[in-house]
Amino acid sequence: MSFQENQSGDRFFSNPDSFAMAFDEKWKNYRSETDSKELNKEEKVNIIFKQIKDHPFLKDCPEEARKVAEFRIRLLNLK
Repeated sequence: MSFQENQSGDRFFSNPDSFAMAFDEKWKNYRSETDSKELNKEEKVNIIFKQIKDHPFLKDCPEEARKVAEFRIRLLNLK
């Protein structure tokens, strides 16, 4: 299983769980730092994907990563 370590020493694995945690964190930080009401969901997802573009799961399975992101948005009622 491939993994990547960031500058903080956190490991990101090429699996949906690791991706979901990274996506959720970036989504929440993005919402708290910006006025995201003007963007639609697709635009926000694309912005977050650019922020985590080096995540192994996003690199290895981009279609599945998008499905996980959409599921997380619905599950957690993220806006």
